[in-house]
Amino acid sequence: MQGWAALLMGVFSGSIPWFTMMVIHKRSKLLQKVDDTMAVFHTHAVAGTLGGLLTGLFAEPRLNQMFYGFPGQYVGFFYGFHPNMMHSAFRQMGIQILGILFVVFVNVISTSLICLFIRLFVPLRMSEEDMEIGDEAAHGEEAYAIWGQGDKLENSSSKYGSSLYDDVESGAPKKKHGGVVEMM
Repeated sequence: MQGWAALLMGVFSGSIPWFTMMVIHKRSKLLQKVDDTMAVFHTHAVAGTLGGLLTGLFAEPRLNQMFYGFPGQYVGFFYGFHPNMMHSAFRQMGIQILGILFVVFVNVISTSLICLFIRLFVPLRMSEEDMEIGDEAAHGEEAYAIWGQGDKLENSSSKYGSSLYDDVESGAPKKKHGGVVEMM
Protein backbone atom coordinates (compact mmCIF):
# COMPACT_ATOMS: atom_id res chain seq x y z
CA MET A 1 0.00 0.00 0.00
CA GLN A 2 1.04 3.59 -0.44
CA GLY A 3 2.51 5.64 2.42
CA TRP A 4 -0.58 7.81 2.81
CA ALA A 5 -2.73 4.67 3.14
CA ALA A 6 -0.36 3.26 5.78
CA LEU A 7 -0.64 6.50 7.77
CA LEU A 8 -4.42 6.43 7.50
CA MET A 9 -4.39 2.78 8.53
CA GLY A 10 -2.26 3.67 11.57
CA VAL A 11 -4.70 6.38 12.64
CA PHE A 12 -7.65 4.01 12.31
CA SER A 13 -5.81 1.11 13.97
CA GLY A 14 -5.05 3.25 17.00
CA SER A 15 -8.30 5.14 17.39
CA ILE A 16 -10.98 2.58 16.52
CA PRO A 17 -9.80 -0.13 18.99
CA TRP A 18 -9.51 2.59 21.67
CA PHE A 19 -13.06 3.74 20.90
CA THR A 20 -14.42 0.19 21.08
CA MET A 21 -12.60 -0.38 24.38
CA MET A 22 -13.40 2.90 26.12
CA VAL A 23 -16.86 3.70 24.74
CA ILE A 24 -18.60 0.73 23.14
CA HIS A 25 -17.41 -1.84 25.71
CA LYS A 26 -18.72 0.26 28.59
CA ARG A 27 -22.13 0.71 26.93
CA SER A 28 -22.64 -2.85 25.68
CA LYS A 29 -24.41 -5.24 28.03
CA LEU A 30 -22.98 -8.24 26.14
CA LEU A 31 -19.38 -7.00 26.35
CA GLN A 32 -19.82 -6.17 30.05
CA LYS A 33 -20.39 -9.89 30.69
CA VAL A 34 -17.02 -10.82 29.15
CA ASP A 35 -14.07 -10.99 31.56
CA ASP A 36 -11.50 -9.18 29.40
CA THR A 37 -9.29 -7.44 31.95
CA MET A 38 -6.47 -6.72 29.53
CA ALA A 39 -8.74 -5.65 26.63
CA VAL A 40 -7.43 -8.45 24.41
CA PHE A 41 -10.56 -8.36 22.26
CA HIS A 42 -10.07 -4.71 21.40
CA THR A 43 -6.28 -4.65 21.01
CA HIS A 44 -6.07 -7.89 19.02
CA ALA A 45 -9.41 -8.85 17.48
CA VAL A 46 -10.65 -5.38 16.59
CA ALA A 47 -7.23 -4.06 15.54
CA GLY A 48 -6.34 -7.22 13.61
CA THR A 49 -9.67 -7.33 11.78
CA LEU A 50 -9.34 -3.66 10.97
CA GLY A 51 -5.81 -4.21 9.64
CA GLY A 52 -6.97 -7.06 7.42
CA LEU A 53 -9.91 -5.12 6.02
CA LEU A 54 -7.95 -1.92 5.43
CA THR A 55 -5.21 -3.88 3.67
CA GLY A 56 -7.88 -5.25 1.34
CA LEU A 57 -9.17 -1.76 0.70
CA PHE A 58 -5.82 -0.03 0.11
CA ALA A 59 -3.74 -2.77 -1.62
CA GLU A 60 -2.04 -0.88 -4.48
CA PRO A 61 -1.95 -2.93 -7.72
CA ARG A 62 1.37 -1.59 -9.03
CA LEU A 63 3.18 -2.18 -5.72
CA ASN A 64 1.74 -5.69 -5.46
CA GLN A 65 2.77 -6.42 -9.04
CA MET A 66 6.34 -5.40 -8.16
CA PHE A 67 6.27 -7.62 -5.08
CA TYR A 68 4.40 -10.67 -6.41
CA GLY A 69 5.13 -10.38 -10.14
CA PHE A 70 1.53 -10.90 -11.26
CA PRO A 71 -0.16 -7.90 -12.90
CA GLY A 72 -3.71 -7.13 -11.74
CA GLN A 73 -4.03 -10.10 -9.41
CA TYR A 74 -3.77 -8.32 -6.03
CA VAL A 75 -5.94 -5.22 -6.26
CA GLY A 76 -7.26 -3.24 -3.33
CA PHE A 77 -10.97 -2.55 -3.34
CA PHE A 78 -10.54 1.21 -3.79
CA TYR A 79 -8.27 0.64 -6.80
CA GLY A 80 -10.59 -1.87 -8.44
CA PHE A 81 -13.25 0.49 -9.73
CA HIS A 82 -11.96 0.10 -13.29
CA PRO A 83 -14.17 -2.24 -15.33
CA ASN A 84 -11.40 -4.80 -15.88
CA MET A 85 -10.25 -4.83 -12.21
CA MET A 86 -13.56 -5.07 -10.33
CA HIS A 87 -13.42 -8.86 -10.10
CA SER A 88 -9.87 -8.72 -8.63
CA ALA A 89 -10.92 -6.10 -6.08
CA PHE A 90 -13.83 -8.20 -4.81
CA ARG A 91 -11.59 -11.27 -4.85
CA GLN A 92 -9.00 -9.49 -2.69
CA MET A 93 -11.61 -8.43 -0.13
CA GLY A 94 -12.87 -12.03 -0.06
CA ILE A 95 -9.31 -13.25 0.60
CA GLN A 96 -8.95 -10.74 3.43
CA ILE A 97 -12.27 -11.77 5.01
CA LEU A 98 -11.42 -15.48 4.69
CA GLY A 99 -8.07 -14.78 6.33
CA ILE A 100 -9.78 -13.02 9.24
CA LEU A 101 -12.26 -15.89 9.69
CA PHE A 102 -9.43 -18.43 9.58
CA VAL A 103 -7.48 -16.58 12.28
CA VAL A 104 -10.59 -16.32 14.48
CA PHE A 105 -11.32 -20.04 14.04
CA VAL A 106 -7.74 -21.11 14.82
CA ASN A 107 -7.60 -18.82 17.87
CA VAL A 108 -10.91 -20.04 19.30
CA ILE A 109 -9.93 -23.69 18.87
CA SER A 110 -6.34 -23.36 20.13
CA THR A 111 -7.23 -21.10 23.07
CA SER A 112 -10.05 -23.44 24.11
CA LEU A 113 -7.74 -26.46 24.01
CA ILE A 114 -5.04 -24.64 25.98
CA CYS A 115 -7.56 -23.52 28.63
CA LEU A 116 -9.01 -27.03 28.94
CA PHE A 117 -5.50 -28.41 29.44
CA ILE A 118 -4.57 -25.79 32.05
CA ARG A 119 -7.87 -26.38 33.86
CA LEU A 120 -6.72 -29.94 34.55
CA PHE A 121 -4.02 -28.55 36.87
CA VAL A 122 -5.26 -25.21 38.23
CA PRO A 123 -8.64 -23.46 38.33
CA LEU A 124 -9.10 -20.75 35.72
CA ARG A 125 -11.30 -18.54 37.91
CA MET A 126 -10.99 -17.26 41.44
CA SER A 127 -13.45 -18.54 44.03
CA GLU A 128 -16.54 -16.44 44.76
CA GLU A 129 -15.04 -15.54 48.15
CA ASP A 130 -11.88 -14.22 46.52
CA MET A 131 -13.92 -12.38 43.89
CA GLU A 132 -15.76 -10.56 46.69
CA ILE A 133 -12.47 -9.50 48.28
CA GLY A 134 -11.00 -8.49 44.95
CA ASP A 135 -8.02 -9.84 43.09
CA GLU A 136 -5.70 -7.03 44.19
CA ALA A 137 -6.27 -7.93 47.83
CA ALA A 138 -6.15 -11.67 47.20
CA HIS A 139 -2.82 -11.49 45.40
CA GLY A 140 -1.32 -8.83 47.65
CA GLU A 141 -0.27 -6.39 44.92
CA GLU A 142 -1.67 -3.59 42.83
CA ALA A 143 -2.63 -4.47 39.27
CA TYR A 144 -1.95 -2.03 36.43
CA ALA A 145 -0.23 0.37 38.81
CA ILE A 146 0.20 3.68 37.04
CA TRP A 147 0.85 5.95 40.00
CA GLY A 148 2.03 3.37 42.53
CA GLN A 149 4.45 1.71 40.08
CA GLY A 150 3.50 -1.81 41.19
CA ASP A 151 3.97 -1.36 44.93
CA LYS A 152 3.25 -4.45 46.96
CA LEU A 153 0.37 -4.28 49.39
CA GLU A 154 1.70 -5.21 52.81
CA ASN A 155 -1.28 -7.34 53.73
CA SER A 156 -3.66 -9.39 51.67
CA SER A 157 -6.99 -11.14 52.13
CA SER A 158 -7.68 -13.41 55.08
CA LYS A 159 -7.15 -16.50 52.91
CA TYR A 160 -3.62 -15.41 52.03
CA GLY A 161 -2.66 -13.53 55.19
CA SER A 162 -4.10 -10.88 57.49
CA SER A 163 -6.73 -8.40 56.42
CA LEU A 164 -5.85 -5.81 53.80
CA TYR A 165 -7.52 -3.15 55.90
CA ASP A 166 -5.53 -3.02 59.15
CA ASP A 167 -6.46 0.56 59.92
CA VAL A 168 -10.09 0.08 60.95
CA GLU A 169 -10.81 3.80 61.39
CA SER A 170 -9.67 4.98 57.98
CA GLY A 171 -10.14 1.73 56.06
CA ALA A 172 -7.07 2.64 54.03
CA PRO A 173 -4.87 -0.20 52.83
CA LYS A 174 -1.20 -0.11 53.70
CA LYS A 175 1.47 -0.06 51.03
CA LYS A 176 5.08 -0.95 51.47
CA HIS A 177 7.74 1.25 49.85
CA GLY A 178 11.13 -0.40 50.22
CA GLY A 179 10.57 -1.39 53.84
CA VAL A 180 8.60 1.74 54.80
CA VAL A 181 4.87 1.29 55.43
CA GLU A 182 2.66 4.10 54.25
CA MET A 183 -1.08 4.59 54.84
CA MET A 184 -3.01 5.50 51.73
